[in-house]
Amino acid sequence: MKLATLDNGTRDGQLAIVSKDLKRCTSASAIAPNLQAALDNWSEVYAPLETLSQKLNQGDIAGKSFEPHLTLAPLPRAYQWIDASAYLPHLQRVRAAKGSLQNPQDEKPIMYQGGSDYLVGAEKPIVVGGEDLALDYEAEIAVILGDVPMNPTDDEARNAVRLVTQCNDVSLRRLVAADLQDGFGFFHSKPATSFGPVVVTPNELGAAWQSGRVAGRLQSRVNGLLYGQPRTEKEMVFDFYQLIQAAAQTRQLRAGTILGGGTVANTHDEILPIGSDGVGFSCIVEARMAEKAADTDQRTPFLKKDDQVSIQFLTDEGEAPFGEIKQTVRLA
Repeated sequence: MKLATLDNGTRDGQLAIVSKDLKRCTSASAIAPNLQAALDNWSEVYAPLETLSQKLNQGDIAGKSFEPHLTLAPLPRAYQWIDASAYLPHLQRVRAAKGSLQNPQDEKPIMYQGGSDYLVGAEKPIVVGGEDLALDYEAEIAVILGDVPMNPTDDEARNAVRLVTQCNDVSLRRLVAADLQDGFGFFHSKPATSFGPVVVTPNELGAAWQSGRVAGRLQSRVNGLLYGQPRTEKEMVFDFYQLIQAAAQTRQLRAGTILGGGTVANTHDEILPIGSDGVGFSCIVEARMAEKAADTDQRTPFLKKDDQVSIQFLTDEGEAPFGEIKQTVRLA
């Protein structure tokens, strides 16, 4: 089942069912007015939503054209947005950028709590206050949860995953050091996160959902140039079930919590540009650190005004179940 949030002029938008081919949609507001309401009453609304999805896909309901630019973030304002870092290659490269000699933690996941009061739609712009902040994109896979008790069991963690999608966890690299040295963690360096136009139930992914990991390639492009397409299941040291258990170690998580798996990264020695069969990177700072390691100039620039970023997850069958994030950089 595929779901989206249509912009109807309200803060939380209108819940809609999207067809498997992402071409049509139909309102689901008679079942639940918005996605948060659906998550709050998941056991009651799941079956009616699934029935509506089947009718749309079978052609029993004509629906209307699905237009991603008319969507909001699936949860335009969420109760919680937690981002982890489950890919050690990303940690290694980013810590090299900060000059840290500390080895990445591979015994327990690290995570931070980001701003969730304003989350950005898939085709809404990335808005920043200036071009001197080293604007970077970060391509990730994320899950949306139901209620999770404190210190959940393995089964409770597995049963908590309601929906899966992709996101762009934007970073202002020039502000990261100040946040970490002078504050409590990431704050000013993390603008609003952007999400794919579509969220899907795990069973919708079929073979691409593998024991708490999504299997496929997460492609990212800047101004049409392929920057990366790493495997999302490869080198993900902690699966989403383990991340849920870590996040809920000392607290409950409420339905509507979004949990990111971190910037997707694979180990390789490539630098940009990459070929069609290359692996590449899911953020610019990694590309720059690879250039530095190869004793070349750090020539890959950070994002600037009017640059265009595209992020799209692809299954091994070539399907894009979450649609595509397509954003343009704008100055406030």
